[in-house]
Amino acid sequence: MHFKVNAIIPAGGTSSRFGNKNKLLEKIQGKEVINGGEASDADIENRANIGKEVIKYTVEAFEASDVDEIIICANKTIIDELNKIFKDSPKVKIIEGGQTRQASVYNGLHVCECDYVLIHDGARPMISTELINRAIEMVKEKKALTVATKTIDTIKEVVDGKIIRTIDRSKLYNTQTPQAFEYKLIKEAHEKLYGQNFTDDAGMLEELGETVYILDGSYKNIKITTQNDIDIAAIYLEKK
Repeated sequence: MHFKVNAIIPAGGTSSRFGNKNKLLEKIQGKEVINGGEASDADIENRANIGKEVIKYTVEAFEASDVDEIIICANKTIIDELNKIFKDSPKVKIIEGGQTRQASVYNGLHVCECDYVLIHDGARPMISTELINRAIEMVKEKKALTVATKTIDTIKEVVDGKIIRTIDRSKLYNTQTPQAFEYKLIKEAHEKLYGQNFTDDAGMLEELGETVYILDGSYKNIKITTQNDIDIAAIYLEKK
């Protein structure tokens, strides 16, 4: 039996911490070494012209996966540009997002027709197709999961500038995306918690007492927030 799987890509943010440009449209290009030295300014400019946008890398991983349809919930200021980028992408549907991430996902859920849905940040371009497919297979059994990595730093609880305690990191995970759900389950959660401001969808199910499972992710699956993250992503891509 074939189950239909959709992906929702929230892309409605304003990139306030990135600068004047929407980070999802920023092109990722590496610093090539030419004749034993760093690339010239002209070389780097040429790379910028042939590099791909952050969201292009993100969506390409899903296009190559077992996902049937990809719904981008976009800030209305970039919809025209996204239509150009994905004009030859039959799996992709672009709609207007909401004022918050939760609202954008809610909009996406309402245009879905599927059995399972993956929700993934548009600003995580290093996601692998292999991890996406693992999430698809796992959600069919578990109904709700989030990709996450074990916390490797020592975590301190701080109040008024003073360390109160050191938290046992053996039970701590850093949440990433994609998060994958049985469609009816996550849609019902969004309807019950409509109008609030949850920053991840797994947290909504946790709020309602539902069980959410962990799928081990990758430390390379970074979220682009600043220009420095673009540089890190470029290094990963060159090694890839």
